[in-house]
Amino acid sequence: MKVAVFSARSYDREFLGAASRAVAPAQELTFFEPHLVEDTAPLARGHQAVCAFVNDRLNRPVLEVLAAEGVRLVALRSAGFNHVDLQAARELGLPVARVPSYSPAAVAEHAVALILCLNRKIHKAYARVREGNFALEGLLGFDLFGRTFGIVGAGKIGLAAARIMAGFGCRLLASDPQANPAFERLGGRYVELAHLLASADIVSLHCPLNPSTHHLIDSAAIARMKPGVMLINTSRGAVVDTSALIAALKSGKIGSVGLDVYEEEADLFFEDLSDKVIGDDVFARLLTFPNVLITGHQAFFTREAMEAIATTTLENIAAFERDGAPLHPL
Repeated sequence: MKVAVFSARSYDREFLGAASRAVAPAQELTFFEPHLVEDTAPLARGHQAVCAFVNDRLNRPVLEVLAAEGVRLVALRSAGFNHVDLQAARELGLPVARVPSYSPAAVAEHAVALILCLNRKIHKAYARVREGNFALEGLLGFDLFGRTFGIVGAGKIGLAAARIMAGFGCRLLASDPQANPAFERLGGRYVELAHLLASADIVSLHCPLNPSTHHLIDSAAIARMKPGVMLINTSRGAVVDTSALIAALKSGKIGSVGLDVYEEEADLFFEDLSDKVIGDDVFARLLTFPNVLITGHQAFFTREAMEAIATTTLENIAAFERDGAPLHPL
């Protein structure tokens, strides 16, 4: 089966290539660096499947082009699927597969890394020491022991984060439609979102993006939070209303923010823009705050996660070719 891989980087070639040799050596992978959008969709001509990433745009016009070019399967190399028009895919007879789980530990550990870096001002200290400045002013942090850690979305990633923060001696709260006994065995309590926001010293977002979670953290939600709260988002950018976030940073309501995602990241992340002027004024404003730490959607990016993503993606394609249905359909 011929597979067009979009948004392909060197690491995609490495891990998908290795997985192909191990899982499905008969599959023929063609790597395309551009994002999958309406203008690039014709590149899929002659391929029976496309492999897409989180910032590829699988809206109706793109899916219509893919179907017209003979594509029979869309294989996502991600767990999230908010970038896919599933209704259009169904109407066009295009099955969509995803990677439901790869390495919850990878994302959870990155969220905790953001917490530690922000709290102890590691990013500031690193820059100071390299310039010979060993002063401690402005580097004061707080003990994590005894603090309340609030998890919005206590699925596999949220539970992994809870385990780590329990090790620091944090009190654990979670808001999630489904309770998990494993979280309660850690000593965690499930509460309503409003209660969590009012109680937590650190709020960490691990929920999927869907209509009910779009701008879940808006001005009203922020108003319920404790003054000086730390907010961490490693889920999806649009879970947070960025304008409300900036207003709360300016007022001091939010004490610090760690972001691995951004709601308008599609034209920024996964690209080297170091020699260009960033035209997104909202993102540029975020970068001006000394208490904001941003990474470019790298929380998933560990060797173990990449191996799991590549293997599951190609297993989805192989199952579709063999049985007419992927292993993990949407």
